[in-house]
Amino acid sequence: MKKVYPDAASALAGVVMDGQMIAVGGFGLCGIPEALIAALRDSGVKNLTAISNNAGVDGFGLGQLLSTRQIKRMIASYVGENKEFERQYLAGELELEFTPQGTLAEKLRAGGSGIPAFFTKTGVGTIVADGKEVREFDGEKYIMERALVPDVALVRAWKADKSGNLVYNKTARNFNPNVAMAGKITIVEVEQLVEIGEIDPSDVHTPGIFVHRIVVNAHPEKRIEQRTVRAN
Repeated sequence: MKKVYPDAASALAGVVMDGQMIAVGGFGLCGIPEALIAALRDSGVKNLTAISNNAGVDGFGLGQLLSTRQIKRMIASYVGENKEFERQYLAGELELEFTPQGTLAEKLRAGGSGIPAFFTKTGVGTIVADGKEVREFDGEKYIMERALVPDVALVRAWKADKSGNLVYNKTARNFNPNVAMAGKITIVEVEQLVEIGEIDPSDVHTPGIFVHRIVVNAHPEKRIEQRTVRAN
């Protein structure tokens, strides 16, 4: 099956649609699929539920989809860098499911592993537990969390071969592997594309079985979220 597409727009064509749940890899602005997010914005799809560790920044990353009002609900663990997110949420225009970071990662990993739910102590006795089943194991209380299986997963990797085996670069290997596993359809943006067999099997972080479409973005912006510099 051919997995390589000429650009981000064609990689999304026929896959994304209104009302979907879409998971996006990355941590802050590190390892985000920049070209795929921009193409998703340009597609005009709306009423999306977006799963991401955070919500980007104003005008970049998922912040672009907030500016165009394409996201109706966010499932995230941190949203503190986006003023438009804050404005929409406080105005009641945007739904938010706050999820502890480790729990969010596990919900995605479980979804990709075929595990429908799991129990965790994180959030017991807080609003995180509201409406969730609580069960006791060995004298400790745990809450049940449902796995996440998004309709579409958008992922950023450093390198892929043409069968979709992925290698992530350093800290860009954050939420991306779990997001890649979880998606019903996974679309990956990479800086380098090589022939099958050029990646040593022991170097593969995400096997190609999880990847459906690939697009090359050889020169991403790689914006720095919070730039701190030393005075001369």
